[in-house]
Amino acid sequence: MNYLISFKHKWIYYALSVLVASLAAIESARLLILLPLLLLFCLYKKISFRHLVGIMLLGLILFYYFSCQISKVGYGINFPTTLTWTGEYKIKGDMLRGFMVDEAGRKIYVTYQFATETEKLVFEKNPLIGKQYFVYGTLQQPSMPAHSYAFNMENYLKSKGATGILEVSKWSYIQTEESIPQRIGLQRFKLKKHIEETFPESLVGEAQALLIGLGENVDDDTTRAYQKLGITHLFAISGLHIAIVSLLFFQGLLRLKIRREFAMLVLIVVLPIYALLVGGAPSVWRAVSVVELTILSRIKWRLPVDDALAISFILFVFLEPWSVYQIGFQLSYLATAALIYSSRLIQSYSSWIVQSFFITFVCQLLVYPLLLIHFYELSISSLVVNIFFVPLFSFIILPINIILLIASFLPSVVSELMFSSYEPIRTLLTKCINLLQGIPYQMWNPGKPSIVQLLIAYGSVFATFYYLDIRAKLVKVLSVLLIPMCILHFSTKTHDELIISFINVGQGDSIVIELPYKKAVYMIDAGGLLRFEQEKWKQNDSPYEIGRDIVVPFLKGKGIQKIDKLILTHADADHVEGAEEILQEIIVEEIHLSPNSYYKEVMNDLVNEAIKRKIPIQEQIANNTWIEAGVSFQYLWPLDTQYEGNNDSLVLYVTMGDFKGLFMGDVEHGGEEEILRKYPSLADIDLLKAGHHGSKTSSGEQFVKQLKPALTIFSAGENNRYGHPHEEVVSRFQSLGLRTFTTGEVGTIEVKVKGDKLEITASH
Repeated sequence: MNYLISFKHKWIYYALSVLVASLAAIESARLLILLPLLLLFCLYKKISFRHLVGIMLLGLILFYYFSCQISKVGYGINFPTTLTWTGEYKIKGDMLRGFMVDEAGRKIYVTYQFATETEKLVFEKNPLIGKQYFVYGTLQQPSMPAHSYAFNMENYLKSKGATGILEVSKWSYIQTEESIPQRIGLQRFKLKKHIEETFPESLVGEAQALLIGLGENVDDDTTRAYQKLGITHLFAISGLHIAIVSLLFFQGLLRLKIRREFAMLVLIVVLPIYALLVGGAPSVWRAVSVVELTILSRIKWRLPVDDALAISFILFVFLEPWSVYQIGFQLSYLATAALIYSSRLIQSYSSWIVQSFFITFVCQLLVYPLLLIHFYELSISSLVVNIFFVPLFSFIILPINIILLIASFLPSVVSELMFSSYEPIRTLLTKCINLLQGIPYQMWNPGKPSIVQLLIAYGSVFATFYYLDIRAKLVKVLSVLLIPMCILHFSTKTHDELIISFINVGQGDSIVIELPYKKAVYMIDAGGLLRFEQEKWKQNDSPYEIGRDIVVPFLKGKGIQKIDKLILTHADADHVEGAEEILQEIIVEEIHLSPNSYYKEVMNDLVNEAIKRKIPIQEQIANNTWIEAGVSFQYLWPLDTQYEGNNDSLVLYVTMGDFKGLFMGDVEHGGEEEILRKYPSLADIDLLKAGHHGSKTSSGEQFVKQLKPALTIFSAGENNRYGHPHEEVVSRFQSLGLRTFTTGEVGTIEVKVKGDKLEITASH
């Protein structure tokens, strides 16, 4: 007993040792250097010698253990082989994606394309968890992300402890492996279907998210509204959620005259089952394990909540060392730690409003640098909104959904009465949320911080906590908090170069021009997809969008909050389809179009969104010019107002000092020849964005010979169906000794103009 007491408030140091061991095993053994630094800190905190030895030994032993576990992930899997479905999978459109495990327990990400609608319906109606298949397929390595701010499949697989992507060519069902997780997963699937069949359509997404941890039926607009308000966590099963469910269950047992000790034991058994039932997210297991440890401590010995959290962390990482890379895991443990170590500060205020504010504030404070690393922006309004929405969702909406679920098993008269009473109220709340999220300037977007900036941010965070704890003057607290934030905010505006980025949007164009000191930001085209008609059953409810999934993350990752001019060269989907999502997420001051191109059907969504947001649309023509921050811009093309397609693309000529850049849109041979005739002195340029993705109908021999661009960029998708850039065109540049890059091959390309030099970096 005395030995256990000696560990009181010291488990945190053992947890940090485990964290170092996992990072060193996954990334590099050199990170073990953090272990001596941890020991030095423990010496500073006057931790006893036996604990120092224990912390060091635990770190070294687990480093070896984790290294062995992770090495198994890297072993190749030979096909065909037998694989078993986990509960992590999704059916979207005609694709099935998720995780399966082999007989050795190794996890692999699997993709399968349904051949028919009937086959899809069979998979939708039956749960896959525990089902075993004999699988044929090819193992693929994840493709490189479009840029350093885009979704990284390799990192996602690493966070799941999975190896590669299996593209299934065919498979045959063997059997269903029954187990406790499989049976619980089956019940979860049945609950999911029951909610879809009995709840009104407008309430299905909320009920599934709050009751069984499934957010797949929450529409994208609702999700984004919650993100802007900083209340996304309310649609996830969190620690407070587990606490409320535990309290309701425990009090229910007591009301049934069950002894307190026996009720605690029942709760210990039920909570892990509930965790599996709701999907077993990191935040759920964290909350469940802390509650379980706390209950056990009350039965046997008293365990402080900070020690319970640290032990929970150790157990979680021991079982899944790669979980430290999961965003949910990171945010859950950090936010809970913030609440635990700030409890004295929070409880020192008697007002519930002040307490609620500080609960949100300390959670946001500790996780904000991490949020910037992952999402590049923060919701400012969350500090106020959470004061009202956390109790609303926790103590009203969650219990109502539990009651509605129970009512859905009763005669339809009862459930329909309850649904008809709640649905209008919930619809009104949704309208209020949409109204609030529409308020401008509630997102802070400084961009993705560097490692140095991250360390500065966390130094600021810990200093702020310290000053709050000692009740320092408000001016001192605000200084240590806001000055580093200002550094983060203005760090992306200190460059004195002209920066031109060619975003890898696949088969399309999107170029971002940042003027020195970010005096202005211009974007040429917004990327997009050429969509083809599909049968309804093949269509994805949340289709992949270039604007939302590629371009917007790039802008936010770079800390670009405003586009001064959005230049859309012409009305082709691969140049303009992504513009609508950009207007929804980024402030755009004005839009430039080729004359009369806005009449084309592909421009409808853009024009409607621009009208809705009161963004001026200006038609441009040759010889229109402007100068900003020492950089000159001139439209060289088109000459008339009759829009006929590619050869009426806006052509932009950019100069700064000796630098000359030309952006050709999709202009082809005919347009190139006219441009040369009109501008005979146009020659020896430094940077060319080749016309029409390097197709055979562009970059003619005379055009290339006269311009002699030092650097040419082809914006074209990897292995695209059109064969862009055409080998004949590439050879034309190479024969003249001219340097070329293709976005589909090297990823997003950044060109920095420094005097008479170009500094080129690519994301791949």
